[in-house]
Amino acid sequence: MANHKATKKDVRQVAKRREKNRYQGKTTRNAMRDLRALNDATQAQEALPEVLSKIDKLAKKGVIHKNKAANLKSSLTKAVAKKA
Repeated sequence: MANHKATKKDVRQVAKRREKNRYQGKTTRNAMRDLRALNDATQAQEALPEVLSKIDKLAKKGVIHKNKAANLKSSLTKAVAKKA
């Protein structure tokens, strides 16, 4: 690492972004896990839009690829539809 002020600042910023992205990714994965674990179809239907929104936000910020987001949303929607 260079000893420039700008480089040191960039390292700090990258660390902050990485922590934030890891937190949001983990939170979303936990939400998906909880959604799949629900046995009640009505509860699953109510929770689905929130989880899909979280996935969309991750894709918009570039934390996950847009195609991965589409695949996750598709599989979750299918899983919820099966419960009905």
